[in-house]
Amino acid sequence: MSCDFIALANQGVQKLSPYQTGKPIDELKRELGLDDIIKLASNENPLGCSPLAIAAIQAELKQVSLYPDGNGFNLKQAIQQKFGFELNCITLGNGSNDILELVARAYIAQGESAVYSQHAFAVYPLAVQAVGGIGIEVPAKNFGHDLEAMAAAIQANTKVVFIANPNNPTGTWFERHEFEQFMAQVPAHVLVVLDEAYVEYVTDAGFINGFDYVKQYANLIVSRTFSKAYGLASLRVGYAIASADVTNILNRVRQPFNVNSFALAAATAALQDESFVKQSRELNSAGMAQLEQGLSALGLGFIPSKGNFIAFDTGRPCLPVFQALLQQGVIVRPIANYGLPNYLRVSIGLESENARFLAALKQVLAV
Repeated sequence: MSCDFIALANQGVQKLSPYQTGKPIDELKRELGLDDIIKLASNENPLGCSPLAIAAIQAELKQVSLYPDGNGFNLKQAIQQKFGFELNCITLGNGSNDILELVARAYIAQGESAVYSQHAFAVYPLAVQAVGGIGIEVPAKNFGHDLEAMAAAIQANTKVVFIANPNNPTGTWFERHEFEQFMAQVPAHVLVVLDEAYVEYVTDAGFINGFDYVKQYANLIVSRTFSKAYGLASLRVGYAIASADVTNILNRVRQPFNVNSFALAAATAALQDESFVKQSRELNSAGMAQLEQGLSALGLGFIPSKGNFIAFDTGRPCLPVFQALLQQGVIVRPIANYGLPNYLRVSIGLESENARFLAALKQVLAV
C-alpha cells in the first residue's frame, strides 16, 4: 500500500527546494574525466587553514571515541577573551547556517513572518519556510539591502529580520549610519540577525562591526563563522553573540553536540592565529583587484564586493557560460536562483587560479 509522503510533510517544507551547493571537484572529475580542476565556487579560503588548527585537530584524534564538550567551553572562553563577551552571550553552531536555523526554530511560529532582502543568502527563506513561517522578501537596492524599505516591511506578525554585511552572493554592504537608522526603526520585540560571515575580509577601518552594538540592542543577534577567513569550512563551526536572554532561548533548541570535537579544537586554535587571518585578508585584497581588472578588460560589469568573491554579469544567460567553464576544469557558481540570471559568482583564489579563471572565461566568451 503506497502513501504520498511528500503530501504528509509540513506545507512549508513541501514548497522548498534543496539548497544548491557549489559543484564538488570529485563530481566534476567523475563527469568529465578531468584531473586538473580549480574550484572557485564556494568562497573557500585558498590558503587552507592555520597550522595551529591542523595541530589541534591532530591532537584531538586521541579523543575520537569521546563525545565533544556539549557546551563548547574552551571555544567560548577563547571568544570571550578575544571579543569581551560573557559566556552566557555565546551560542555555538554547526556552521553559521545552524545559527540561522536555531533563530527560526526558536522564534518563528506557524504563520508568523520574517523579513529578508532580495539577492540575500538562500538559507534565510529556507529556515523561515521550514518552520511554517512566511517570508517577506524586500526588493534590493543596487543589488544590496534597502534597509529603510526592510524596516517599513515589518508587519505586526514579524518576529525576525535577517540582514547580511557583507551580503552573499552580491558582496554588497551597508554603512554604520545606515545600520543605526535601521535599528532605530525596528520594534524592540523584533529580532535582527546580522550575518557577518565575511566580515574578517573587510579592510576598511571604519566598517561596521556588529559586536559594537550587541549591548546597545537587546534584539540584535550577530552571527559569524570559521568557514571563510579561518578556513575551517569542512568542520562546520560558527557562533552567535546576543543578549543572555536570547542566547538562553537559542541554547534550548540547539542540539547538545552540534559542534564536533575537531571543530571545537580547530576553531579555538584558529582564533589565536591573527597572522593567518591577516595573510588571508591580504591575499583576498590582491585577488579581488586582479579579478576586477581582468573582468573590466573583458568588458564585463561586476558588483563591487567586500567579501572573498565577486559576482559579474556575463551579458547573457549564465548557465551556458558556467557549463563551458566546467569543460575547462574551472568551477564557479551560477546565481540565477538568486534572481540574477546573467550573473556568475567567482571566489577569490590564488593568483594563478584567478589568472586561469580569467583566461578560461575569455576563451568561453569568444565562442
